Amino acid sequence: MDEPGEQEAQSRSAGPKPDLSEALRELGATGRAGLGAASDAAKALRILVSADISLARSAFGRTLAFTGIAIAFGTAAWLLVVATLTTLMQRWFAWSWALSIGLSALVSIAITVYAGWQAMQYFEHTRLQATRRQLARLGIGELEDLMPKPDSPVSAREASEKLPNGGEPIKKGLGVDVTPP
Repeated sequence: MDEPGEQEAQSRSAGPKPDLSEALRELGATGRAGLGAASDAAKALRILVSADISLARSAFGRTLAFTGIAIAFGTAAWLLVVATLTTLMQRWFAWSWALSIGLSALVSIAITVYAGWQAMQYFEHTRLQATRRQLARLGIGELEDLMPKPDSPVSAREASEKLPNGGEPIKKGLGVDVTPP
């Protein structure tokens, strides 16, 4: 059996129910918290875009540098090294002119291929992959169908590494190939 004093204590501990103004204040506080979270997410996305563009700018500079090296070695090596080595090989080893020119050309081609390969490796960073993955995950852009939804536990990077359509290129509405992030 409850005594009368215990009933009063229980009713005081339960407390009065909130009125309409207090409920509106709580609703406003919840809205401000949601707005703060959205603001934080927007700041994080802005930082990601800035970092991705900075990486792309740096990669583009390196791409141009290695492209310049490839052009320089392709041209200068053809003109200078071929002439010098051809003459030296022909004199020192008594090789034919054709063999001397062929070996010099192979060295020039090898250096040109290496520099071109390096340029393509750095050019890959200009695709803004991290930004495109996050925008697609948020449902923005032509790649949204490839990415998991924001509440999915699957990372955007893992999803982007899987080839869509069995490896076939994806087409936009106009038939243009879309490069996955």
